[in-house]
Amino acid sequence: MEKVVSVKEILSVYKVGDKVCASGWIRNHRKQNVIGFIDFFDGSVFESIQIVYDKDVKMDDIIKGGLKNFEAVEKLHIGSAITVSGEIVQGRNGLEIQAKEVVLEGDCPEDYPLQPKKHTLEFLREIAYLRPRTRLFQAVFRVRSEASFAIHEYFKKRGYLYLHSPIITANDCEGAGNAFTVTTLDAISDGKGCMAMQKGDHSKDFFGKKTALTVSGQLEGETFAMAFGKIYTFGPTFRAENSNTKTHVAEFWMIEPEIAFCDLSQLMDIEEDFLKYLMNYILENCKSELTFLSQYNGFDVAERLVKTAKAKIARVTHKDAIDILINAVKKGVKFQFEPKHGEDLAREHEKYLTDTHFGSPVFVYNWPKDIKAFYMYCNDDGKTVGAVDLLVPGAGELMGGSQRETRFDVLTKRMKDMDIPEEDLHWYLNLRKFGGCTHAGFGMGFERLIMFLTGMENIRDVIPYARTPKNCEF
Repeated sequence: MEKVVSVKEILSVYKVGDKVCASGWIRNHRKQNVIGFIDFFDGSVFESIQIVYDKDVKMDDIIKGGLKNFEAVEKLHIGSAITVSGEIVQGRNGLEIQAKEVVLEGDCPEDYPLQPKKHTLEFLREIAYLRPRTRLFQAVFRVRSEASFAIHEYFKKRGYLYLHSPIITANDCEGAGNAFTVTTLDAISDGKGCMAMQKGDHSKDFFGKKTALTVSGQLEGETFAMAFGKIYTFGPTFRAENSNTKTHVAEFWMIEPEIAFCDLSQLMDIEEDFLKYLMNYILENCKSELTFLSQYNGFDVAERLVKTAKAKIARVTHKDAIDILINAVKKGVKFQFEPKHGEDLAREHEKYLTDTHFGSPVFVYNWPKDIKAFYMYCNDDGKTVGAVDLLVPGAGELMGGSQRETRFDVLTKRMKDMDIPEEDLHWYLNLRKFGGCTHAGFGMGFERLIMFLTGMENIRDVIPYARTPKNCEF
């Protein structure tokens, strides 16, 4: 059997006249009387390659030309898996394979859903097991793969330890109460035909206490930062939030660095450096994908990344950000939600700050403590905490971080005020007793990043299989 090579190798290593053998799928198939053209891809690279095959032609009792099984190859359907052997030739639009043999590996019926026409994103979500074969999702998920590698490369180069934080946890890091419960207790009937999980005595459960799927690896990450100095987690997280917006799913991936001897200002420096590294990496390694995504989205995705990568990220306090929004309202700008001091920013507020006022990404820091988590450093004003959100054009909030509260007494009081039992987090408090130091960290939703890098507007289209309320298909 001939050695099978990839389309990536053919386009980058081989030259005209070389003999090759490749395996992949038919994306499109055009047929004429004595010649046919197959748009062939194997997933090794975004580009496809054209296969040309000819019918045997008899001239002066000599058989010239191509395939003995021309009629059989001519009948191959879109979506079929094939192996092709032939010679590389120069075509009008680049290298092509002049087929000498085409073997059908797996047939595909005529009702194959991915015919060469435009499909809606909603339709493709319904056949999510097939959508990776489309050019759109070949581009999206190749960017996702490259971005994942770039994240690990960034932290590796800078001396961070990669930590696998627990997926099952007894901690509710965010304190929002929207975690998925993990239990082995049997379901019970409510007498109306519905089943519900037993409540109450978790001492009889598998772990002997109430546990859930993690919403964040931050707390565990802090324990390792106090030993290794710089760590990061990159793994799945879960939130049972009953939301059907374009930016929410129940299962998603988070990147969470934690850095010892780091304050809020230094953290913003790291966040900016990190984001610009990722953008430049994708610009360098995903040129074809970005070109296609720009055509698909109707705007230059690469240009947006270049502009953002070159811009100095603005920094503004939450108070000043609200003042900017209030002044905008006075000048006639219409918001659906009124901007108010002490309250969170709406998506439309974020968009105004990044796209209109600053024309660049912006750090919003020193947030009201009443709307932020218990572990964030309480500022001297008694009203704000050392928290920071990074807002970017087109995607809104991309990263959220803070300087962590390191004072034992202040953290204890904060937990008490928020009804967080000390006994559940005694180990976390002890970090403040046993050689604690100033430290900070942030979290970035990986899917939010991919939306920003690709220009895709719905989080369901940047994750392989979206988990949303009432939906857990595939």
